[in-house]
Formats: sequence, structure tokens, C-alpha cells
Amino acid sequence: MSKAFTKEAEADLDEEIPELPAGVTNYITPQGLQRLRDEFRQLQQDERPKIVETVAWAAGNGDRSENGDYIYGKRRLREIDRRMRFLMKRIEIAEVVDPGKQKDKDRVFFGATVTYLNSENESKRVRIVGIDEARSELGEISWISPVAKALLKAEEGDVVDVRTPKGVERLEVVKIEY
Repeated sequence: MSKAFTKEAEADLDEEIPELPAGVTNYITPQGLQRLRDEFRQLQQDERPKIVETVAWAAGNGDRSENGDYIYGKRRLREIDRRMRFLMKRIEIAEVVDPGKQKDKDRVFFGATVTYLNSENESKRVRIVGIDEARSELGEISWISPVAKALLKAEEGDVVDVRTPKGVERLEVVKIEY
């Protein structure tokens, strides 16, 4: 095995796992935690064993320096291992908050689904979730995002200001659901 390949592998192992912003708790909904666990399990039980099998087969074919299956397999294995380490660390530090147990359902808190009107009178609907479970394409935003921070603790009918790249935008809370 060439020195370049071993150094590349060592460099990948030393890469830092992205940390949470300072002083931020890793809040997560029960569903979000389950998604992280499911992804970890899928990588560990399905994807990783298949790649290990491919790499073992490719290694048995002789010269590894020009063996695409071997090189790609080793690279993919490092990516899987990196993602598994990330998921494991995030699962360990996760603090589960069940929005269904929220007592004050008249205010916006973690886990709420909020419908609001923006400055152009357009209706938007977002769900405030944890950092590791936010999916903007599904209207899920992190509780530390500017919009979520502006909406937190607001009640129906409240108007809040949020700083955006375009300037300050006013949002009117129309509906809160848990």
C-alpha cells in the first residue's frame, strides 16, 4: 500500500465532527432521534457490510493501486464510518423534547408548527425542530435559525421581527399547532 493512501486514510480519521454552536443544547424531537438511530442502523447493518464485502473481493483481485472497486470501496467505507461516528456522537448528546407534552400550547415553543404571514402577506408554515433534524424542503427549521428565534414564545396574533439578508421582515403569527 502506498504511503499516500495511508496518509489519506489517517487524515480522514482525524477530521473533526461538526460541533454545535457554543452553549447550544442538542434538542431533538422523539421522531428526529428515531430518524438518526434508523440511519445509523441502516449504515451499520446494511450499507457497511456490503462495502466491506466489495472491498474484500476487490483486494483479492491483485494490484490494488489501479483497482477502482478497491479504491472507491475504501473511500466509501471511510465516508460511512465518518457518518456513523457523527450520528453516534449526536445521538449521545441529544436531549429529547416531546412537543406533545407541551403544557402552554398558546405560545410557540420547540416542536411547534407555526403558520405565519410574512411582509408580502404570504402564508408560510414551519415546524421548529432540532439542529440535526431540520429539513427546509419539508418546512422544518432549526430552533436556532433566525425565523425560529423570532417566533419562539410568540402567541397567535403577535407580530415579530426577523433579520434577513434583505433586512428586517415582520412576521405575524396566525396559527400554532403541536
